[in-house]
Amino acid sequence: MEGYGRLSMESVARRAKVGKTALYRRWPSKREMVVAIVSGLAATAIPFADTGSLTGDVSAFLREAHEALLTPMVSEILPDLLAEGARSSQLADDLLSSVRDPRRARAGDLIRRAINRGELPDEVDIETAVDLLAGPLYWRITVVRTPTDAAYIDRLTHIVVAGIKAAAQVPDTVGGN
Repeated sequence: MEGYGRLSMESVARRAKVGKTALYRRWPSKREMVVAIVSGLAATAIPFADTGSLTGDVSAFLREAHEALLTPMVSEILPDLLAEGARSSQLADDLLSSVRDPRRARAGDLIRRAINRGELPDEVDIETAVDLLAGPLYWRITVVRTPTDAAYIDRLTHIVVAGIKAAAQVPDTVGGN
């Protein structure tokens, strides 16, 4: 694994045993190739199961996310792409629009299902709920690299559900204007 900065279309073509022109016909640049591949993987990486309850959906999401974040490819590529995105606003924008935004929209659907089932009030702040859903596990595995296990995922499930429910009761004026 050489990282995004050292990756070249030539090295990809060589490894794939194809001509460089074959790659350029499909992707005009390294950035577009990487974004297409990563967004394709991200779209299928974590299914948003409908278990019939908010707790079940959150648990399923966290378990699948846990597994995905621990795979060698994700654990090696994700930090590198985030660092490269800090240096390249175009790469960052492309990854945000093709990976983050669709995944956040699907996570919002998980919250909307809970609203439709009556488990959450209509007033729940979906953006904050999505932050609570994804943030803690991502932070623990990707940033601070602290070991996790099934018991941690169980505890986190209950904390996230409680946090989402509590966030529905916090007035919009808290911490701001």
